[in-house]
Amino acid sequence: METPTTVREQILDHAVTLIMLRGYNGFSYRDLSNLVGVKTSSIHYYFPSKDDLVLEAVNVYSNEVFNALHGVDASLPADAKLSKYAKMFGRTLGDGSQICLCGMLAADIGSLPDTIRHAVQAFFKANENWLAKVLAQGAQEHTLAVNGKPENAARALFAAFQGSVLASRLFHTKARLDDVEATVRIAR
Repeated sequence: METPTTVREQILDHAVTLIMLRGYNGFSYRDLSNLVGVKTSSIHYYFPSKDDLVLEAVNVYSNEVFNALHGVDASLPADAKLSKYAKMFGRTLGDGSQICLCGMLAADIGSLPDTIRHAVQAFFKANENWLAKVLAQGAQEHTLAVNGKPENAARALFAAFQGSVLASRLFHTKARLDDVEATVRIAR
């Protein structure tokens, strides 16, 4: 997120970070209150419930990711687009202690309301759709190896990216993320 200026933006910024570090059930309004320096009642003013806050955090996070995807130069070859995508996932790791916000929430999905589940599903589907287009382009250019339909390969690839950030966090290395990209790249 950009440097937050309003109390609402600061709350969202910290909520995104806490969700990426601890998940839905791993933070409270009291945690946010301490980080932002406001009373919990102030947080309730902006976000009456935790579900409201988390849904807005998902929307903000998703928009940032989608803007980054739309910012990838369409004229690039597919393997270069995939490299940019992998780097984007690497930035998600930060210092190695956090994972994709929507990936973290997917693990908590059993305790989340339908509105958040649908927002997380939309995030996954949008990433898979983008990857499917890149994989189809890569198959046509012979720069990426695609077995089967690009849509199916994209779902598997996105799942591999999500899993790689979990493993990268576990082992404190981004090498797991690099391994995912390498699995579809055709050596030249």
